[in-house]
Amino acid sequence: MLRILGSRKALCDGIARREFLQAGGLGVLGLSLADYFRLQEVQAAEPRGKSFGRAKACILLYLYGAPSQLELCDMKPSAPVEIRGELKPIRSSLPGLDVCELMPNAAKIMDRVTVVRSMSHPYPIHGVAYATTGVPQIEVAMELNPRDARHWPFIGSVVDYLHQRQKKKRRHEAPDNIALPFPFSSQRVGEVPRAGPYAAFLGGGHHPIWTQFKGEATATTTKTLRDKKVAVKEPYMGITPASRFELAGATQLPADITLDRLQKRRSLLEQFEKARADLEKTAAGQQRDRFREMAYNLIGSSKVREALDLGKEPLKLRESYGMTLFGQAALTARRLVEAGSRFVSVFWDEYGLAGSAWDTHWQHFPRLKNELMPGFDQAFYGLIHDLDSRGLLEETLVMCISEHGRTPKLKNNNGGGRDHWSRAYTCLFAGGGIARGKVVGKTDSRAAEVVDRPVSPKDVLATAYYLLGLDPHTILRDRTNRPLPLVDGEVVQEMLA
Repeated sequence: MLRILGSRKALCDGIARREFLQAGGLGVLGLSLADYFRLQEVQAAEPRGKSFGRAKACILLYLYGAPSQLELCDMKPSAPVEIRGELKPIRSSLPGLDVCELMPNAAKIMDRVTVVRSMSHPYPIHGVAYATTGVPQIEVAMELNPRDARHWPFIGSVVDYLHQRQKKKRRHEAPDNIALPFPFSSQRVGEVPRAGPYAAFLGGGHHPIWTQFKGEATATTTKTLRDKKVAVKEPYMGITPASRFELAGATQLPADITLDRLQKRRSLLEQFEKARADLEKTAAGQQRDRFREMAYNLIGSSKVREALDLGKEPLKLRESYGMTLFGQAALTARRLVEAGSRFVSVFWDEYGLAGSAWDTHWQHFPRLKNELMPGFDQAFYGLIHDLDSRGLLEETLVMCISEHGRTPKLKNNNGGGRDHWSRAYTCLFAGGGIARGKVVGKTDSRAAEVVDRPVSPKDVLATAYYLLGLDPHTILRDRTNRPLPLVDGEVVQEMLA
């Protein structure tokens, strides 16, 4: 017998929010994933919003360090100069939405984008965890420790985990959770590695599969961290056309290993491991099996190798994304989605020195003009325009997010500076069931406080899960077998088509 107790507030698939289920001998909250999917199948005929499941794939653009809302799409030209700064607004293709003058290309496609100007939360600290996972709280110690047991799984890892259980992928398909341009926080010098987009209690087999950047930067800039000043060849400002991305060790076979020989080795290995079924039933055994299967799939996947081969794209199209690390990674993300990947992440990460990327505590305006905005403007325009031209935008969710915004009042230092600010900031969304040409929320005259329709990062994640056809309140279990929803957020109906 199945009893459903609790709130009658229905979710998109007809299951009540935070409901408690009892089935036979199961105790309260004894819902397994198998139980959940069986219940979901029974209730498949229940009505859902028209945007549910519209996104076949998601491309996450993450601007680490956090851009200023005032120099993005929430400019305040009537504010005092110490608030508005030195940059001017320009008209965009969306009536009533002005954008920064450093975004002339992105301005052309804003009629295809939903701008959320009312992002807000209480944690003005750097990191990926709060913005991209269901973790309910965050602190600096967690953000500086990738192995902290309190972390929750990254959205891409959750999509991968649930998709594996909904439908077995065929061998040699593109992975469902892949990230560019290099392992997170691996190219920064001067601080400890940061926590990031990992699978947490879902197990290492659901970490993102990372690429490695193989190429050469064409521009040099000086980066500052406290008393350090370092000249860095900056790939986010420009790279050579021959630059590329590789799956480290996964897409290249040793010279003496053919695919035929590899499959023979695989057959022998599988025969041996059938005798160790007891190990395969353990969490460690299952994780090892997952890693091995991914390795074989990637080695044999011509789709992955071809998707990473940017030489197959016309040079003119590559240039439309910008010949930068972020631009070419965004183009690669589009190619991976076409190859079958369900969740592709592109990080604008720190490079060469900690405290870089979009963390503009000093030299704010020079860095926006020379290092940051040109590459972002070109890449965001290139991706949205290209997806739309190919008819892929309607089924591909694009999320451009960060961990917070920046202080409304400028610091009086060389080049200006804005510090961390999470009470009001801006994020951009397009495709996959997102409304075209819409502004959600509003801030005050200083872009300091939200005055209409606050949206939390958890609401954004809930909306993304919804668009990808996943109930945001699906129950997962952590290492202690505690039941947890994917995320404690609500779908933002105003964002939907």
